[in-house]
Amino acid sequence: MKYNILIVYKSSTGFTQKYAQLAGKETGGRVVEYRKATAELMSEYDTVVFGSRAYAGRIDGYQKAKEMFQKSGAGQLVVFVTGATPNTEEQVIKDFWKQNLTDDELQKIPHFYMQSGLCYEKMSFADKLMMKGLRAMLKKKKDKSQEEQMMERMIAGSYDISSEEYVRPLISYLKR
Repeated sequence: MKYNILIVYKSSTGFTQKYAQLAGKETGGRVVEYRKATAELMSEYDTVVFGSRAYAGRIDGYQKAKEMFQKSGAGQLVVFVTGATPNTEEQVIKDFWKQNLTDDELQKIPHFYMQSGLCYEKMSFADKLMMKGLRAMLKKKKDKSQEEQMMERMIAGSYDISSEEYVRPLISYLKR
C-alpha cells in the first residue's frame, strides 16, 4: 500500500523544518529529516516533497534527493526552498529556479519558494565564516548596485521574515 505524502527536509537553522512541519500537519504527510531519507522510504509514497535552503545560489542537497527520488519509483517530486530573499523579489527567485532546475524540471516539478530569514546563532561555523567574508566583500566595494546595498543590509544580522502564509501555496497544491 502506498501512502500519500512524504515531506523530506534539510534544515540548518530551523526555517525549512518549520515549513515542512506546517505542511505535514496541514496535509497529514509524514515529515522526515533529510539524513534519514532513503529511496526505499520514498518508494512507499505517491508524492515526495523535498524542502531545503537556498545556499550559495543552489538548492542544498537537491541532487542527492533527486537521485533518491528517481531510484524510488515514487509518483511525483515537489520541491520547496527557503531563503533570506523576500518573496517580493520575483525576478531574483525566478532566476534562482532557472539556475537550479532544468527547463524540463521547471515544467514537470512543482516548485515553491518561501522567504525565511537568517539565524547566525544557529549557523555552522563554516556558514558564519562564509557570511562574514561576503559582508566584508560588500562593505569594501565602491559603487554598489541597489541589489548589493540591499544584500549588505540583509546579511548584517539575524532576522526572521518567515510566516505561515508562505507555506499556504504548497499546502494547497498538496491538498488538491
